[in-house]
Amino acid sequence: MTTFNLESACINLQGKSPRAILKAALADFENIAISFSGAEDVVLIDMALQIRKDIQVFSLDTGRLHPETYRFMERVRKHYQIEIELLTPDFQRLDAFVKQKGLFSFYEDGHSECCAIRKVDALRRKLANCDAWITGQRKDQSLDTRADIPEVQLDTAFAGVGKTLIKFNPLLNWSSEQVWDYIEAYQVPYNSLHSQGFVSIGCEPCTRSVLPNQHERAGRWWWEESAKKECGLHATNLTAE
Repeated sequence: MTTFNLESACINLQGKSPRAILKAALADFENIAISFSGAEDVVLIDMALQIRKDIQVFSLDTGRLHPETYRFMERVRKHYQIEIELLTPDFQRLDAFVKQKGLFSFYEDGHSECCAIRKVDALRRKLANCDAWITGQRKDQSLDTRADIPEVQLDTAFAGVGKTLIKFNPLLNWSSEQVWDYIEAYQVPYNSLHSQGFVSIGCEPCTRSVLPNQHERAGRWWWEESAKKECGLHATNLTAE
């Protein structure tokens, strides 16, 4: 890693294109990883590989994903000839949770605890050993939690003990239409669920298709109020609550 100045990076990268942000991120950090789960993330993988071939990619395997999502992961792995590190929940903690509350407790008491075990803990273990990470967050995905995210930020939620963790959001100013224009133009692989009305795709019990003109996050945790449409992976977005 070169000497990194967050303040300068924030100024220099503000309003820049995704490619420019990715180029700066990959130049500044050797130990940097791309978080992969959806359409935005494959766009980032496609762009990043044009800049640097040795990119590090990881995905969260919660054990509750759609079969189509697992097939999608495999298509991406083969299409780009890359390794995808699958992060799984801690077995002992998950086992105790399921024994106590069953497999569908989130419908009764909210998704936070299940997401913490299946997603957040695994992400924390991974990022504790990284200097920076790259996400596919976009501002228009959630006006409640993502409208004010910057191109680059300090991630205090997942930094390891005594470490600094930097988070890059190259696509924050893109719309869903721009993402799909890129996917079509460059023949980027995508999850087949998108062709069935799914826009934002998470775990199978917590994701459903949306109606025309519904917001893309309406299909996530639909039984909860809209202001809570985060699972904890982007905890810095919620610091104002």
